[in-house]
Amino acid sequence: MSHNFKMVATTIFGLEEVLATELRNLGAQHVEIGIRNVSFSGDKGFMYKANMALRTAIRILKPIKRFKVFDEDDLYKKLQQIDWERIMNVDSTFAIGAVVNSKNFTTNSHYISLKSKDAIADYFRHKYHKRPNVDVKHPDVKIHVHIQKDLCSVSLDSSGDSLHKRGYRNLTNIAPINEVLAAGLVLLSGYTGDCNFIDPMCGSGTILIEAAMIANNIPANINRKEFGFEKWSDYDEDLFFTIQDSLLKKIRSCHFKIMGFDKAPSAVRKAKENIENANLTDFVGVHHVNFFNSVKEVFGPTTILFNPPYGERLDIDIQEFYKKIGDTLKNGYPDSTVWFITSNLEGLKYVGLRTSKKIPLKNGDLDCRFVRYDMYEGSRKTKKASQ
Repeated sequence: MSHNFKMVATTIFGLEEVLATELRNLGAQHVEIGIRNVSFSGDKGFMYKANMALRTAIRILKPIKRFKVFDEDDLYKKLQQIDWERIMNVDSTFAIGAVVNSKNFTTNSHYISLKSKDAIADYFRHKYHKRPNVDVKHPDVKIHVHIQKDLCSVSLDSSGDSLHKRGYRNLTNIAPINEVLAAGLVLLSGYTGDCNFIDPMCGSGTILIEAAMIANNIPANINRKEFGFEKWSDYDEDLFFTIQDSLLKKIRSCHFKIMGFDKAPSAVRKAKENIENANLTDFVGVHHVNFFNSVKEVFGPTTILFNPPYGERLDIDIQEFYKKIGDTLKNGYPDSTVWFITSNLEGLKYVGLRTSKKIPLKNGDLDCRFVRYDMYEGSRKTKKASQ
């Protein structure tokens, strides 16, 4: 019988609540929200399931040890006290990722990862006169060292590559959105596949793909080639396939339209190819359309969600661009709930519509707002009078 243990799922700032909800829905126990992470309990099968199914997790860590640490030498000494044979052997390859947020350490994260690597390699060298090799790209074991003030957490990374690397995106544009953030935006919008969905500036199609996977209840990482835990000595292949089959049985079919526009033919081509890689061609349509010359051509309630240029990497006239967004929505998109993310808070002033929600998020290093506008069938006054 597999026993439960504590795990930590890391995420993007602002998506902690969304991830906690995902974990509870999957069946996690003892879910606790932190900053950019959520801790929870589950067994080995649940660890496999979390890696396959979670949309807003970046990696799933399995803690090995926590201890107080005062400086680099103390870290080296405490790491040598861990029984590393339980985790790897002298012929295993390994890699270290480190994050440091402490006044006790004057060095950077790279130095801490080197110090940690030496501690583990020397542990084996002292015992076996041989040290395991480091493999940064494809290690058998990936270890995370996280130092916060005077507390150090050492964990095994069960994901391997970051979980935003879903396996479907070969082609991107100038400013692609991270898959985890894209899924988080769709979940924050409340979209579940129960109405039409449009991304009017779809770029390489990431938001469309994540929306279609949510609408059809397709596991987020079903297209991944590999997870970190598959190289662990206790990997249970039968259990992995049992979990995978149970997730695949829960896939449903969404019967509403999911479509994207882009004014650049190259973006439309890239989006179509990525959608095909994700096996979603039957569910998502992409069209060569300039949003500013468009009107809503689907009937009924519609979720519109997009990631417009912020003016950071693409040179645009912010005032004119954001005013056009507002005008196009006002004139052509009734009966729609509109969401978009931007780091250009100045630009929001020119949209000319009243936001009904503003959620702070991070897109990479950029502080952003995820904003909502409600476009009624008639005017706002008519809507209120008829309620």
